[in-house]
Amino acid sequence: MSQHEQFMAQAIQLAWKGLYTTDPNPRVGCVIVKNDQVIGEGWHHRAGEAHAEINALHDAGHNAEGADCYVTLEPCSHFGRTPPCADALIRAGIKRLFVAMTDPNPVVSGTGMQRLEQAGIEVHQGILTSQAEQLNPGFIQRMRIGRPYVRSKMAMSLDGRTAMASGESKWITGPEARADVQKLRARSSAIVTGVGTVIADDPLLNVRHVADWYPHGEAIRQPLKVIVDSELRMPANAQILNDEKVLLFTACDRMVRNDVETIVLPAPNNQVDLSGMLSVLAKREINEVMVEAGAVLNGALLRSQLIDEMIFYVAPKLMGDAARAVFHLPGMDYMAQNIELDITDIRAVGNDWRITAKPHYNEAF
Repeated sequence: MSQHEQFMAQAIQLAWKGLYTTDPNPRVGCVIVKNDQVIGEGWHHRAGEAHAEINALHDAGHNAEGADCYVTLEPCSHFGRTPPCADALIRAGIKRLFVAMTDPNPVVSGTGMQRLEQAGIEVHQGILTSQAEQLNPGFIQRMRIGRPYVRSKMAMSLDGRTAMASGESKWITGPEARADVQKLRARSSAIVTGVGTVIADDPLLNVRHVADWYPHGEAIRQPLKVIVDSELRMPANAQILNDEKVLLFTACDRMVRNDVETIVLPAPNNQVDLSGMLSVLAKREINEVMVEAGAVLNGALLRSQLIDEMIFYVAPKLMGDAARAVFHLPGMDYMAQNIELDITDIRAVGNDWRITAKPHYNEAF
C-alpha cells in the first residue's frame, strides 16, 4: 500500500465513525497531512453539523497552510445546511487534495474539485475508490438512479425455514445474532415490513439496547417504519402505528387511521407498486432500506429485482419441510430460472452464521 493509500485508508476509517449518525448525508472522513505526518483529522458527525473537511481543518489549525488533504468524498461546492467545504480548503491554503471518489450528487459532481483546481490547488482522485464507495451504498445509489439501497435481513434455520407452519418464529437465532440486527437497523434510513409480519408478530422494529454496543447512543435516530399493506388489512391498534415515524403504502384508496400517513400506490396486479414505493422513499432522502418481512414481500421484491443485498442469519437448526420458506417465488420450475448469489462475507455470530450476499438477476426470472 502506497503512502497516499495509507492516508486515505485512515480517512475511510474516520468516516466509518459516522455510520449510525450522518443520515441522510454521506459518511465522510478527512485527514490533513504535512511533512508526511497527520496534523488534523475529522469526520462528518451528523446532518446539519460541520463536514469532515471542516473538522479536520479545525484540528490542524494554522498548520493546514501548505498541507495535503485526503478526503473520502469530493468536497462540496454549494451552500446546503453548511457553507462549501471547497471554499474552506482554499482559504486554509491547502496545497494538494486527494479524493477517493467524485460526489455522485449532480449538484456537486466535479464542481468541488474544479473550484480547487481553479484556485491553484493540485487535485488527485481515484484513491481507494471501491473502499470509499462501501461507506455510502445508499447515498450513491439514490443519487445515481433515484432509488435507495435495499438490504433484506432474514433469520432462518439451516434448512432455509423462517417460521413453523403455525407461524411460530421466536427465536430461530440466538441473542448475539439478534443484537447484531440492531446495528443493521441503526445504520438504515428506513425499515420496510409487510402487513403479514405486523399481523403475526405486532413488531416495533425500532433500534434497541443501543448502550450495549454504541457508546454515543443519544446520537442514533430511529429509522422510518414503512409498512406495505396492499389490501389495507392493518390492525388499527398495531403498536407500530404509534411510532411518530411511520409510513403506510397501500393499493386501496382509504386510510387505516387518520393520524397515519398513507400513500396509495397501486400496481396493475392490485398490489403496491414496489418500485414506485422506493422512488417515493428516495425523494424523502432515504438512503438505505432494511427489509424485515416474510416470504411474500421478500419474494415480490426479489422478483422485481429490487433487493441489492441479502443478509441471512443461519441457525444450526432443522425445522422441517412444513415450515415456512424464506421467499415466496412461484413459477420457478427450471434450473435456468435460479438466482445466483455472490457471497461477500461469512462470519460466526454467537452460535449462528451471518451470510451476506448480492443477487445476480437472471433475465429469465
